[in-house]
Amino acid sequence: MAEDTVELVPPDIERYRRGNHDIDYVHEFDSGKPGPRVMVNALTHGNEICGAIALDRLLRLGVRPSRGRLTFAFVNVAAYGRFDAKTPHASRFVDEDLNRVWLEARLDGPENTVELRRARELRPLFDQVDFLLDIHSMQTTSPALMICHGLAKERKLARAVGVPPWIVCGSGHIQGRRLIEYTPFNSPDNAKTALLVECGQHWAKATATVASDTALRFLYATGVLARAAMEAHVSAVAVPQQRMIDVTDGYTAKTAEFSFVEPYIGLERIERAGTVVAEDGEVKVVTPYDDCYLVMPNHRAKKGERALRYARAST
Repeated sequence: MAEDTVELVPPDIERYRRGNHDIDYVHEFDSGKPGPRVMVNALTHGNEICGAIALDRLLRLGVRPSRGRLTFAFVNVAAYGRFDAKTPHASRFVDEDLNRVWLEARLDGPENTVELRRARELRPLFDQVDFLLDIHSMQTTSPALMICHGLAKERKLARAVGVPPWIVCGSGHIQGRRLIEYTPFNSPDNAKTALLVECGQHWAKATATVASDTALRFLYATGVLARAAMEAHVSAVAVPQQRMIDVTDGYTAKTAEFSFVEPYIGLERIERAGTVVAEDGEVKVVTPYDDCYLVMPNHRAKKGERALRYARAST
């Protein structure tokens, strides 16, 4: 499908503005029984609407924790409010990418943007939860993938969730810090764990199904949802075999003339080191080693932006 084609219908989330929490667009449910605190995020980026569809579905279904506490949050609602299917890329954020602000120096600093204000508002929740799933989508029609920074606890949880079939470990970003890398989550010395799921192409119909299925399986894997409740609402009970790869490096566009030599969508395995995959002005961009996977190629990369991540199979 064309990358600007919008097959999904963004839900009206105004009904969720005032829930049962002091923070707008946050809904929290306590089972009354001992257990973990688990959170699922949608709309960290305002134009990635599959997460909003998934949370809307789970709230309409009345999904509740069988133990512990469950929190649903619509994150960048200011950006989402600007979503227009005619220009769907324009509402990713208002002032800046909310998934790059998770450094204490910025959160505690003097800057004042729409995204920083929302991050500061939600920060106490992230400080309290034990497990977090952040729902996203992608520019290309790449197969869906789960992303973690690469800690052992993250790899273990990604395996336990069971979907999507690809797990990508490592950052690959050059600016800011993602929510899943926020200090309380990104420590090997505690059990707090955050995962990010890229559910597929931003506005493809199947992406919403992946978002819903992944959220339900995440809730089951973290222990707040009973198996029967999970299986009653997922699109398929069986799960595919997963493959895990590790990001080793990436490429940042050096000029405004960066372009790929093929219409790569992501997760292609390039057999030989030195294979040309892109051109950046006069520079040929080549794979750094044999059996190199291309992760989330950015066909809209501007000068100074990360255009590609390289990965190899986990050992």
